[in-house]
Amino acid sequence: MKINAIITGATGMVGEGVLLEALLHPDVENVLVINRKPCGVTNPKLKEIIHSNFLDLSPVSEQLKGYNACFFCLGVSSVGMKEEVYYSMTYTLTLSVAEILSKQNPDMTFCYVSGASTDSTEKGRINWARVKGKTENDLMKLPFKKVYAFRPGFMLPDKRAKNAPGVYAVFRFLYPAVRGLFPKFVTTLREVAIGMINSVLIGYEKPVLEVPDIVKLSRK
Repeated sequence: MKINAIITGATGMVGEGVLLEALLHPDVENVLVINRKPCGVTNPKLKEIIHSNFLDLSPVSEQLKGYNACFFCLGVSSVGMKEEVYYSMTYTLTLSVAEILSKQNPDMTFCYVSGASTDSTEKGRINWARVKGKTENDLMKLPFKKVYAFRPGFMLPDKRAKNAPGVYAVFRFLYPAVRGLFPKFVTTLREVAIGMINSVLIGYEKPVLEVPDIVKLSRK
């Protein structure tokens, strides 16, 4: 099986990490990134669509056909953001993209980067966790081949990363100790990326993957 993947968020830390691993992986044949600005990466496998409005992908919908995977890494922090804006940028935007992709590619596996402590009940006190939970739940209802919600905690980016905040360079020295102390909350971005790729190639026994699941799947 060869993967033809769509990646969103490639100009951010997570999306960049997933993109770099996808371009290196022998079973990933083609990659399409959809960005608001160029990602700055060139590769024979790579195509790029520059599109400003992710709430409406209909102008480029025909270019989204023929893909069997989506690694959805686009996201925003809720810090300092009004609840209604965060809802629009997280739930509404994600479902808008996913609905088009499910129509164009019913054989697609959709991998959504969610977050540790996401609230699947949608009833907790923390707004971002409720919104992420609703996003996960409603993605599962779409007519994809498979949907996986990846819930990484702290992710250590690759040394090649250009879009990682400077604090990660400092933390890199502490990472082995922190992972040893908190193995259920700490992983590498490479493990997340390989886990996504393997979810398409071999699948996983449950749709919501916490950090131990991500690490396990990345090693298969």
